[in-house]
Amino acid sequence: MESGKLRLLALLPILASFLLLYFDLFPLAYRTRCSLIPYRHYWIASKRIVTPSAVISGAVEVKGGKIISVIEGDDWLGKARSMQVYDYGEAVVMPGLIDVHAHLDDPGRTEWEGFPSGTRAAAAGGITTLVDMPLNSYPSTVSEETLKLKTNAAQGRIFVDVGFWGGLVPENAFNSTALERLLDAGVLGLKSFMCPSGINDFPMTNSTHIKEGLSVLAKYKRPLLVHAEVQQELEGDDLATTEGAGNPRSYSTYLKTRPPSMEEAAIRELLTLTKDTRVGGPSEGAHLHIVHLADSKSSLQLIKEAKSRGDSITVETCPHYLAFSAEEIPDGDTRFKCAPPIRDSNNKEKLWKALIDGDIDMLSSDHSPSAPELKLFDEGDFLKAWGGISSLQFVLPVTWSYGLKHGISLEQLVSWWSEKPAKLAGQDLKGAIVVGNHADVAVWEPEAEFELDDNHTVYLKHPSISAYMGSKLTGKVLATYVRGNLVYEQGKHASVACGVPILAR
Repeated sequence: MESGKLRLLALLPILASFLLLYFDLFPLAYRTRCSLIPYRHYWIASKRIVTPSAVISGAVEVKGGKIISVIEGDDWLGKARSMQVYDYGEAVVMPGLIDVHAHLDDPGRTEWEGFPSGTRAAAAGGITTLVDMPLNSYPSTVSEETLKLKTNAAQGRIFVDVGFWGGLVPENAFNSTALERLLDAGVLGLKSFMCPSGINDFPMTNSTHIKEGLSVLAKYKRPLLVHAEVQQELEGDDLATTEGAGNPRSYSTYLKTRPPSMEEAAIRELLTLTKDTRVGGPSEGAHLHIVHLADSKSSLQLIKEAKSRGDSITVETCPHYLAFSAEEIPDGDTRFKCAPPIRDSNNKEKLWKALIDGDIDMLSSDHSPSAPELKLFDEGDFLKAWGGISSLQFVLPVTWSYGLKHGISLEQLVSWWSEKPAKLAGQDLKGAIVVGNHADVAVWEPEAEFELDDNHTVYLKHPSISAYMGSKLTGKVLATYVRGNLVYEQGKHASVACGVPILAR
């Protein structure tokens, strides 16, 4: 009996080695169907890998969901001789996109979108991390309890990683305990509106509320995101002063209801508060981020001046402001309605210049879908239709397609869509292909053209409401890896949603 036990003990190291090898080759990801590939240790090779220092030819070694080496040239070939290699040739390998501004409408309004369809679309678009906005779901995420509803809804239903912004609203702005509980529960920061949001349980805030929010956020070193428009009295006798201006089917009618001065006035008010975020200020550690800037003139100039004074402030714009212009929007085509509105072509070109010059820090989708009937397609009434651009799956090719004439580079694309969004959201292990980071990778062909027509598979719940349908775009996503799992490859998703809900700690 004793000799039998001794023989068994002698076999244990061999058995342990076998198990380690088994789990290395056939990992948990494979057994739970989180990935389209059965490996947890492998290499991704390409002649165009976008790293923080350069675009290189080489390979990225992935193990256990993280990047463990990045090797330029052919030196990796010897190390990978007995391992699985996914060689993408001339296709670009770069960090997965991080979209810090998306409305997934889950729970409560899943007829608009929902976590499964939204994150499938994200994965098909090369997006590996989303940060979900606190409104358009029901209830809005304005408390520890409503955040719990959101994270419960996300469990097992997200194909990419998803973080969450909390809402700053009048009911919690002066209750520091409630805000701290929401932040302690894991929201990555807060979001507020300076104008009516259109959602009943997400009312607008004023500068007093925002000042209180910044004060609480200072000790957490997390951002406050603000929709910067304030309501104003329209100038002139009425909207019918120019031809077609009173016609609700005319986009110009809607455009007049939200002039650039709404953005400028809001930002001017915000800058009376951001001085507190300077080094030594009472809200040092807090950060203010202006979402979806549409005005490239006075509003942008104010932000540039605040940055030069040392205010902790950043700003994003969105692909729809860079792709479309007001003059081109057809009568009655309410797919193009959003707030702030898409402005004229001259404004669009100035936004591109500001983005390329670094005055605009980053891009986001502001993916904001709805049920198709809310778009009032039959009426085509821009004043009554629900606003919001549905775009999640298309932001990479849209940015690239419209940026080509401006000579944008792969490095700039990564800065706008990966590196800077990762910093805003406090995600130190995302946004760059470097050793130690999550293996969040987008693989795409920058030269490939495709038509967004009925033959193109779209994973959004309601493709018909997207303003991009009917476009010809350049830049086809081939594969998307999230924490080492191949979650999307050329029209096929992993069979199980294994994205991770991200909570700040």
